Amino acid sequence: MPIYVFYRRLAMGKISVLIRLLRVHQYLKNGFVFLPLFFSRELLIGQNLMHVFAAAISFCFVASFVYIFNDIVDVESDRLHPKKCLRPIAANEVSFKLAIAISILLLIIASGIALWLKPMIFWILCVYVILNISYTIKLKHISILDISIVALGFVLRLFTGGIAGGVVLSKWIVLVTFVLSLFLALAKRRDDVLIYYKTGHKARKSIDGYNLDFLNAAMSIMAAITLMSYILYTVSPEVIQRVGNDHVYLTVFFVLIGVMRYLQITLVGQKCGSPTEVLLKDRMMQLSIVGWIGAFVILLYNR
Repeated sequence: MPIYVFYRRLAMGKISVLIRLLRVHQYLKNGFVFLPLFFSRELLIGQNLMHVFAAAISFCFVASFVYIFNDIVDVESDRLHPKKCLRPIAANEVSFKLAIAISILLLIIASGIALWLKPMIFWILCVYVILNISYTIKLKHISILDISIVALGFVLRLFTGGIAGGVVLSKWIVLVTFVLSLFLALAKRRDDVLIYYKTGHKARKSIDGYNLDFLNAAMSIMAAITLMSYILYTVSPEVIQRVGNDHVYLTVFFVLIGVMRYLQITLVGQKCGSPTEVLLKDRMMQLSIVGWIGAFVILLYNR
């Protein structure tokens, strides 16, 4: 094998490990940062978009810092998990020292970007970091509180995008985001319970506060609240006035299909470990989201 081919493969291998360490696929969650600007019909304004994009990058780096911190703290537990044992730190592909150095660098860059944008964004990131460090060390072991913190993280993403883009958030977008996030977090806990039933391994102590009956009922409740909140959003006079027509209710179709499909994946397919992975792999979920975005593009920007 030529020496340059060997080094190229070695470099590609290191990049692959870094991507998995940072959990780059989870950056899809930070798309919530763009929602306030999108719904305000200002997504095509260059300066606002640049600021929101920078805020999203900052949130991506902070999220990676949190993921690395979590992997360091939970390394022994992850090694016993059927899926988490493949994470770079648990698999001994990355040393503790290197992981700590990378995480600190990410936090410094994210803080610099946030301060360059607006001090308030920096403080939101601080709240996010403190919440997630507390979550990793203690709070993730307290049932219901654990999923509430996960859902709050998505709300913080909304506020970050709103501040970066100079957009005042609607109460509807905050409510729907929080409830939808609870729904997705419950599905993930359901996967943890299934793994516990099959292997006897507890991913976290909060599993003691969950069982399939509770999680199935809670998911059904959150799905119903999500859909009802979204329907009320689409027929709200405030939203109709902002959009400029009364056809927003047509987007309910895509949300309904998406929620039902996720319930099907969770309850029938028993595959709900990661909402991001579901989104990346499931064609029906992808089509429902693309259809929903496309419908709003027509409603908001076809003028």
